[in-house]
Amino acid sequence: MLRIFQQVALWEAISTVFLFFVAMPLKYFAGVPEAVKVAGSIHGFLVVLFVILLIMCWSEYKWSIGRVAKYLVLSLIPIVSFWVEVDLKKEIASRK
Repeated sequence: MLRIFQQVALWEAISTVFLFFVAMPLKYFAGVPEAVKVAGSIHGFLVVLFVILLIMCWSEYKWSIGRVAKYLVLSLIPIVSFWVEVDLKKEIASRK
């Protein structure tokens, strides 16, 4: 489950960056509102999946509420959200 969560965290982070730094400028500076509709839908799906997997990992791996809250907050900040994926990668490596 950690590997799946790690991959979703990575794609959620990428979708956040794409939404803020590609799709939104296309909408507001190039008049292409469809970019935000598509990128926003994909990002929204990934956020929901991220939260579901976060709750599942919290339950399965007995994570502290502090760790869960930190991951949730970090996932909302563009660029910084990549830290969640890196942290999960380290945990996966330590479990081998």
